[in-house]
Amino acid sequence: MSLIKEFKEFAMRGNVVDMAVGIVIGGAFGKIVSSFVKDILMPPIGMLTGGIDFSDMAITLKEASGDAAAVTLNYGAFIGTVFDFVIIAFAIFIVIKMMNAAKKKEEQAPKAPPKPTKSEVLLEEIRDALKNKG
Repeated sequence: MSLIKEFKEFAMRGNVVDMAVGIVIGGAFGKIVSSFVKDILMPPIGMLTGGIDFSDMAITLKEASGDAAAVTLNYGAFIGTVFDFVIIAFAIFIVIKMMNAAKKKEEQAPKAPPKPTKSEVLLEEIRDALKNKG
């Protein structure tokens, strides 16, 4: 089997396509959460902490000299990224919890008894006819 044909079979499986869709949606969701943290969540937190802008928080390890830029440790950006992660992880937790609850309800729902086969129906009719005769 050629490498191209084998790759085509792999790529066209349902799981791979589903995974690709999930990755694209996850990337978009990540951007939404990043914007939420940066533009909605962090300004009030900064206001509560005395007007501190977390995105600008950094420690300068080496000052800029000549053409060389300053070397900084940007811990404020790291704090924002940690908030992003916590919110995304919580959202995924909630989605999985809802899916598990729905699956559990589906499993617990009473299932209708299977329809009797034609043979069973015929046997029941014979039984009933014999009861009425005697």
